[in-house]
Amino acid sequence: MSALLPHSTSKCLCLWRHKICAQQRHLASQNWFGATLFGLHHLLKTVNVLSSRQFSSQKEKLDMTEYAVENIRNFSIIAHVDHGKSTLADRLLEITGRIPKTDSNRQVLDKLQVERERGITVKAQTASLFYNFDGKKYLLNLIDTPGHVDFSYEVSRSLSACQGVLLVVDANEGIQAQTVANFFLAFEAQLSIIPVINKIDLKNADPERVEKQIEKMFDIPRSDCVRISAKFGTNVERVLQEVITKIPPPKTERISPLKALLFDSTFDHYRGVVANIALFGGEVTRGHRIVSAHTGKSYEVNEVGILTPEELPADKLYAGQVGYLIAGMKEVKEAQIGDTLYLQKQPVKPMPGFKSAKPMVFAGMFPVDQSEYNNLKSALEKLTLNDSSVTVHRDSSAALGAGWRLGFLGLLHLEVFNQRLEQEYNASVIMTSPTVPYKAILSSHKLIKEYGEKEITIVNPAEFPDKSQVLEYLEPMVLGTIISPDEFMSKILSLCQSRRGIQKSLVYIDDHRIMLKYLFPLNEIVVDFYDGLKSMSSGYASFDYEDAGYQSADLVKMDILLNGRPVEELVTIAHREKAYPVGKAICERLRESIPRQLFEIAIQAAIGSKVLARETVKAYRKNVLAKCWPRFSLSAVWR
Repeated sequence: MSALLPHSTSKCLCLWRHKICAQQRHLASQNWFGATLFGLHHLLKTVNVLSSRQFSSQKEKLDMTEYAVENIRNFSIIAHVDHGKSTLADRLLEITGRIPKTDSNRQVLDKLQVERERGITVKAQTASLFYNFDGKKYLLNLIDTPGHVDFSYEVSRSLSACQGVLLVVDANEGIQAQTVANFFLAFEAQLSIIPVINKIDLKNADPERVEKQIEKMFDIPRSDCVRISAKFGTNVERVLQEVITKIPPPKTERISPLKALLFDSTFDHYRGVVANIALFGGEVTRGHRIVSAHTGKSYEVNEVGILTPEELPADKLYAGQVGYLIAGMKEVKEAQIGDTLYLQKQPVKPMPGFKSAKPMVFAGMFPVDQSEYNNLKSALEKLTLNDSSVTVHRDSSAALGAGWRLGFLGLLHLEVFNQRLEQEYNASVIMTSPTVPYKAILSSHKLIKEYGEKEITIVNPAEFPDKSQVLEYLEPMVLGTIISPDEFMSKILSLCQSRRGIQKSLVYIDDHRIMLKYLFPLNEIVVDFYDGLKSMSSGYASFDYEDAGYQSADLVKMDILLNGRPVEELVTIAHREKAYPVGKAICERLRESIPRQLFEIAIQAAIGSKVLARETVKAYRKNVLAKCWPRFSLSAVWR
């Protein structure tokens, strides 16, 4: 019966109650008894029950005073892709009673549609767990983080609100490239690290080999490793006990003034910005007047609470706790990730915040129809609030109109962002081909005066300055880490050399696995290097990279001409050695993509006035001579 009811808000329930009572009085006056009146009577009872629940839930709020600082643990789960982070989080939620134990519990914390479709985590999610251990009730704040290198900024932000991490390693695959990167993120943040070896139920699992790898790579004793099967829940409860015994409580003082770190945020269409905060001092409750250290604006707190993983309102949040706060922030620019919040009458020194994300891939984004520009702008602002690692700059094109130049941490990051725009905001966009940021040291006094500096960064290939105006071009470099079985070593070495890689080291991490470190130009690996590496190694190799600054390079600007006219959106920056194969590949793809017309289309790749490659789209032609020949059969000729 309750399924027939509308959304159970208090105002809506009151209206329904009055409407049903009026209907009952009308039926009674007409002497209509039986099933109809009986049904309305029960419907009214259902409305009353729901109404009482509605108001009682508003009155009942969680009391957070019973959780002293020494009984709080804040931790994250970090791992390589597909090593079982989300599955472990599901089991922890079940053990602590946050969700019921059912077979349908898969990726409970992965709330986005794109996460469930791709089977990966792209957005860090928080959940508070309640657990009894040795006669004490503990509050455990869990943050599930992504595993792909493109979302490492989510991991670094999550670690700022924690005192320890669970480093999950697959018992079959062992240490992977992103495992190493995530370990050093936690190590640099001086967090307690608990190694967890997952998937011990697999047929080919070898936890002893993985323990040796962890001891050799990270200098963590084998006795500290916890062997579990997150899928079946084997030994998972020991993980919670290790969290309590090995991760220290947060270092805070409740008598100090409020100091809250805003480490994440989401946008709600009705309530505005929902800020995820970690309290490092003081307390906050509804009615407090808080100030943003970044913007200087003041707000009145409307609601505070914790995530379990659903929102659960609380009377107050105290130092050491992690929760959410709603304070009437209506514009997305007001919630700056890494901001410090404090009470209006008790200002504090702002916290250092986060190291800003450095975009590695740039692409132009334009609306399919220019009339949708404002709607797309609003969608971009709301989505960048949820993903602060994306940089946005206005751009325009003669062919595509007004748009933006967006910066991403990688190609997967770009794809996921575009997919979220379509799914969450129903926005259709045109994306240009991805490029990387280059630098140029100018020699022209006119350009130096125009830009205001001698060294400029170029994110749009169309703005690439001419060689005559530049002393030197610089291209971005990355330090790549490849971990693979040694049987694929020769193929991987040849692949790295073909991408202009410079080998830095080669070490064996066990009897059959190697770790390679290469210095790569970012432009060589950003598009299809990972796919090539996976296919060469039968899927066993893993890859991770980190920024390694800029290096001098012989770069050229390649124009793509259609019937002699350059197309700005197709301009490409390439190394001089690879200009010909790059230009030829672009021309061949355009020949397949451009439909035939009644006239011939010439596609050319050119550097200045020199044409490197050409393809032609043939014109449709009518055979005008077909009717000039007499119609006769070959049999008549032979006769």
